[in-house]
Amino acid sequence: MTEDEARQWLTSRLGVPRETMAVLERYVALLLDEATRQNLIADSTRDRVWARHIVDSAQLLPLAEEAGAGPWIDLGSGPGLPGLVIAALSERPMILVESRRKRVDFLEHAAEAMGLTSRVAVEGRRVEVLPDGLSAGVISARAFAPLDRLFMVAHRFSRSGTVWLLPKGRSAQSELEVVRGTWQGMFHVKQSVTDPDSAIIVARNVRRGNR
Repeated sequence: MTEDEARQWLTSRLGVPRETMAVLERYVALLLDEATRQNLIADSTRDRVWARHIVDSAQLLPLAEEAGAGPWIDLGSGPGLPGLVIAALSERPMILVESRRKRVDFLEHAAEAMGLTSRVAVEGRRVEVLPDGLSAGVISARAFAPLDRLFMVAHRFSRSGTVWLLPKGRSAQSELEVVRGTWQGMFHVKQSVTDPDSAIIVARNVRRGNR
């Protein structure tokens, strides 16, 4: 997918209006600028940030259409991928969880610059110390942790209507095999639109297994 094809995908597949595209353009500029000071994205992806990062994040949105009520919690949000991209495209409240101070500062700055502070909250701490009262409509995590650990630290935020959206690259199927028996639920592997070798685990009704 080229950069032009990525922009076209956003407008044709998701119907992203011009005003929202301008917000995403602002985010890309902020991301590339901050990436010169801290390691937010791989240098090899700077020239294809729309395909590799923006569309790669935006493709999660249609997969969340049947999610229940509650905020979208993005674990290990890093530079805001997918969290800030989804927040620009959706009205659902977004909680960005990130423990690294410099990245927290960037997330707060970017959310303000993008005009998203009314529906974006940044939690600058580890997932393990988040309060138990959170009830998520969607949980996402991009390059955060192996699936078994991810479920262990975050299942307390999951309810029957929660949708988990977990980009996993080539490891999706093998990670699912590891957790079978330990964790139960409805699991589906969806191929990424940006990379034929990458996949997204879509999970619902995640709960501990019998062993």
